[in-house]
Amino acid sequence: MNYSRFLTAVSAARKTSAIRLLTEIQQRSPPSMISLAGGAPNPNTFPFRSASFTMNDGSTLSFDESLMKRALQYSASSGIPELVAWMKKLQRDLHNPPSASYSPERGQMDLCVTTGSQEGLCKVFEMLVNPGDNVLLDAPTYSGTLAALQPLGCNLINVASDEHGMVPAALKEVLSRWDPAEVHQPGSTAPRLLYTIPNGGNPTGASMTTQRKQEVYELARLYDMLIIEDDPYFFLQFDKPWAPSLLSMDVDARIIRTDSFSKILSSGLRIGFVTGPTPLVKRVELHIQASTMHTSTFTQLMVSELVHSWGQEGFLKHIDGVIEFYSKQRDAMLSSADKWLKDVAEWHAPSAGMFLWIKLKGIADTQQLIMEKAIEKEVLMVPGGVFMIDSSKPCPYVRAAFSLSTPQQIDEAFRRLSLLIREAQ
Repeated sequence: MNYSRFLTAVSAARKTSAIRLLTEIQQRSPPSMISLAGGAPNPNTFPFRSASFTMNDGSTLSFDESLMKRALQYSASSGIPELVAWMKKLQRDLHNPPSASYSPERGQMDLCVTTGSQEGLCKVFEMLVNPGDNVLLDAPTYSGTLAALQPLGCNLINVASDEHGMVPAALKEVLSRWDPAEVHQPGSTAPRLLYTIPNGGNPTGASMTTQRKQEVYELARLYDMLIIEDDPYFFLQFDKPWAPSLLSMDVDARIIRTDSFSKILSSGLRIGFVTGPTPLVKRVELHIQASTMHTSTFTQLMVSELVHSWGQEGFLKHIDGVIEFYSKQRDAMLSSADKWLKDVAEWHAPSAGMFLWIKLKGIADTQQLIMEKAIEKEVLMVPGGVFMIDSSKPCPYVRAAFSLSTPQQIDEAFRRLSLLIREAQ
């Protein structure tokens, strides 16, 4: 693929930082290397000596003085090598992407660590989205995506979706405005980028079927588009076997995938990763070099030490426990919804994620109901309009999260909501 046709002028102009390169060389070098190159501070001046973390099973994860010095120092923009290697193997084992065996020039699968998947998304958008570009997505969608995209001056084009995610027929209809044979011509306005959340979508909870993913991918091939597969809820799929990812189907190396450990290890550690074709991942790293420089070495080492102590089997065992918890939470919310809301609202049971997307009957717009009346009754939810491309339009939906509240609190919240809906109808 010709990846250069997708780059913004800003991204194409980015150059490798010589100092960042020297930092990476130094960290790969033997102890005999004498470096007078980097501007790294001397760790002996830092006030921290060691750290110890007690795990849920009673075991301990410890940073001795040597590891602590490394944890508090600069590191490579791509991520610390042992964590990158572990996650690359995880991606190969979970997704078996065809591009894993390609040459780097052809788009071989590569990976870099980001400060949460949100940073990864922002860097990818900076790399690929020009003012005036037509970008496809299936709204309602993650408000953080809208916040990142809208200031870039692009035209967001909505593709219809339902409880099974993006509708391929709707995507085909949107794309019919352009001739596939002309997408490479100078001045073509054909979309070059499609964004979707394939599992447990935020806010809808929708998950794309395998058949739909295949159809969407074939349309991307026809119109030579890149697909951003934003999948922070991949590890929160309630039923096994897990659905094949778009990355697993990527024979052309046109998928850029963002993953996150926020929902399964810790949201505060801010560890995410971008997987995709080598030429694009390396360019994401250039954007990181010029901004955050790298994700916290400390938190990367925490995660790396943990997952290496667990091994992949232990990691997936932990995931099973997380899924069991959220599955029970989802069931509790569905039970309470059926108890209190079945006459005043409608919804679809999510098969992944942590959200229930609820359409209120007889309520044209939920903004005032949720942001004023519900707060007065001490119930917090999110009005659906914030997830729409045009948030000023009336929206009858609300998003309810089942991640933090107890089943008893969920039940009481829905009881209060049901009274508010009846009063407003």
